[in-house]
Amino acid sequence: MSVLRLIGAELLSIYRQSLLVPGTGQTRFLSATALQRRSTKPESEATEEAATAEEPEQQEEGDSAGSKQPTDDPKDRSRLIPVETSIRYLASEAYRQTYQDDPVWKQYRRNHKGPYPPKLTRKTCIRKGRISTGNPCPICRDEYLVLDHNNIDLLKQFISPQTGEVLSYRVTGLCQKKHTQLLVAVERAMDRGMITFDVPFREYDYSEYYPTKENNSSSK
Repeated sequence: MSVLRLIGAELLSIYRQSLLVPGTGQTRFLSATALQRRSTKPESEATEEAATAEEPEQQEEGDSAGSKQPTDDPKDRSRLIPVETSIRYLASEAYRQTYQDDPVWKQYRRNHKGPYPPKLTRKTCIRKGRISTGNPCPICRDEYLVLDHNNIDLLKQFISPQTGEVLSYRVTGLCQKKHTQLLVAVERAMDRGMITFDVPFREYDYSEYYPTKENNSSSK
């Protein structure tokens, strides 16, 4: 009986060891499936986390692409240039290289159909803060040319040295809106004494002040 008990105890110990050690039988299969589950779970979780992380990045890129606007758009005229900047621009080397010693309207040519240009220039070159034409007038095409009564050097380019009057838009090619602004700026500069001008000669009807000779003779 003691021998049978010893043999049974050894068999039980061997069976228990086979259950505990992951190398044989069903335990090996169970351990393999458990390892596969553990290995697949982090991969799926990693892919989900990567997908969720990529979605905000794509949204941010889309938002940034939508919000970004061209900063150096040559047709953008929504930015207001101060008069002081325009005065410094007229005295800069970039202005001399662009226009040399000629007025800003000297090299400008109007585009029109037929051999004769229209009597009136276009109403305006700028609509909704952008240049709406392919050949803007000399003032609209250069955003640093600001018509103001303090910008004397620019205003003098549009005044005739012979007559002292403002040149016509047929000569300068300015659009109607800029030509009106030019007239207002010149009048303000003259009122403030920044531009000298000749007082127009005033004619008087002296018959309203002195009697005629016939009246003098009849009275005698």
